[in-house]
Amino acid sequence: MPRRLLLIQGHPDSGGSHLCHALAAAYAEGARAAGHELRTLDVAALDFPLLRSQQDWEHGPLPPSLAPAQADIAWAQHLVLLFPLWLGDMPALLKGFLEQVARPGFAFKGQGPAPEGEASNAFQHKGLVGRSARIVVTMGMPALVYRWYFRAHSVKSLERNILGFVGIAPIEHTLIGGVGTLGAASAKAWLTRLSRLGEKGE
Repeated sequence: MPRRLLLIQGHPDSGGSHLCHALAAAYAEGARAAGHELRTLDVAALDFPLLRSQQDWEHGPLPPSLAPAQADIAWAQHLVLLFPLWLGDMPALLKGFLEQVARPGFAFKGQGPAPEGEASNAFQHKGLVGRSARIVVTMGMPALVYRWYFRAHSVKSLERNILGFVGIAPIEHTLIGGVGTLGAASAKAWLTRLSRLGEKGE
């Protein structure tokens, strides 16, 4: 059955010549060929400020440039996030984007007015339940080293503290290591794998 897919390109360099961009193109090609509805979002092409306080996150206005991104997330049934591992984590630009869009009232929702004498809670309900996700990460180190020695800590943090925290589940991940020495055959195999994931809408 066709799905509504949102492909979020989290590489902070919008030049388009990185492996993340090739992987995204392969996924998109497979998804469209299979008849899925696909929207794409390039974080590097967006202009938005970083959040600097809890007050701003909870009560400040969403930057107008990110309103379409929130609408795309609300529309999607399945999200695919691609990014390179930088200093053991996602790039700061992608983290800043997620902090901006995952705001109370959108990513979290209250349940009407609080009873008399009780404080209202904007985080009572996860606002993005009913959506699944896949995280695709490229890295210089071998993926097995990242997975077993470093315990994939940044991916697990993204799954638990951001995506899962707002109700997105299940969450799968694809880890692609050794990209600095990736040969043509290996690169082609990964592109084929991403294309097949796109066909399945996974």
